[in-house]
Amino acid sequence: MDLDALLADNPFCRKVGIKYPIAQAGMFQVAYGRLAGAVSAAGGLGVIGSAFMSGDELRREIRIAREMTDKPIGVDILFARVKAADGQAAAYTEQVAEHIEVTLAEDVQVLVSGLGNPAEVIPAAQAKGMTVMALVGTSRQAARVAEAGVDLVIASGHEGGGHVGRVGTMALVPKVVDTVDVPVLAAGGLVDGRGLLAALSLGAAGVWMGTRFIATEEARGHINYKNRIAAIDEDGTIVSLANSGKPNRMIRNGFTAAWEGREDEILPYPRQMIEVGAPASHQGRIEGDVENGILAAGQGSGLIHDVPPAGEIVHRIMAEMATALRPLGAAFG
Repeated sequence: MDLDALLADNPFCRKVGIKYPIAQAGMFQVAYGRLAGAVSAAGGLGVIGSAFMSGDELRREIRIAREMTDKPIGVDILFARVKAADGQAAAYTEQVAEHIEVTLAEDVQVLVSGLGNPAEVIPAAQAKGMTVMALVGTSRQAARVAEAGVDLVIASGHEGGGHVGRVGTMALVPKVVDTVDVPVLAAGGLVDGRGLLAALSLGAAGVWMGTRFIATEEARGHINYKNRIAAIDEDGTIVSLANSGKPNRMIRNGFTAAWEGREDEILPYPRQMIEVGAPASHQGRIEGDVENGILAAGQGSGLIHDVPPAGEIVHRIMAEMATALRPLGAAFG
């Protein structure tokens, strides 16, 4: 079974203009310009996570990535809305509106909705030649964003890190593939070439990987955080509402233990994230307090054992997939 033949005319690679069907997730506080630039330069799709950045910070990180590569890059926006006090329909927060403005102005090749439906932005983005992708946790959500006009859907399973849905990757991905008429990326617990091969076997056009790219040299994060991912096993994470008010998978530690039994104190999204999650995430991810801070990570952490350069990970995944294909080629001819 030939790897080049398997990837020939891959719809994700063709649509975005990349070599390998590997997308690095736009992770809050971690996926900045250096990481996105390194992944894109290696042939994947690097994505900047805009959450809680100012407009100027986002513009700076986009330009940092652009200095590293002329390959396509993306920006992940959490399309959070707030209800108007006068009873009007909920609108994007001021920060989200600023992220949209900067992303469109900087002519980024890919816009990703990491949360919510980007329907209002799709026409403007596609008019500029951008590819629009949206992350979902159910086939119903996939149908809604596909109807709104997104170009690709990211089906993110329960095994992943950060915000998660209720459905496992193996059940979710083929269901979403059967539901929508646009290419699908698989996400959730996928960290190596075997995961990429499995995703393609399920009908996906590629993978969206987060945790594997946190444990890299270019990721913005404390080495304690990266090493903790490499140290834990597959059962070292827990899903909690304490980060943001929505289900979020993170490494078990003192923070997660402190919120057990206090679920009634958790504020609705996005207040919990603003008042609790953002500072605790900075404490864990950036300051390196791995016991008391928030450390988003997926169950695929059990397969991660090192902290190499991000570009090396892209090439390693492709080599691992080629290795996994060899016995299949012998079996099926």
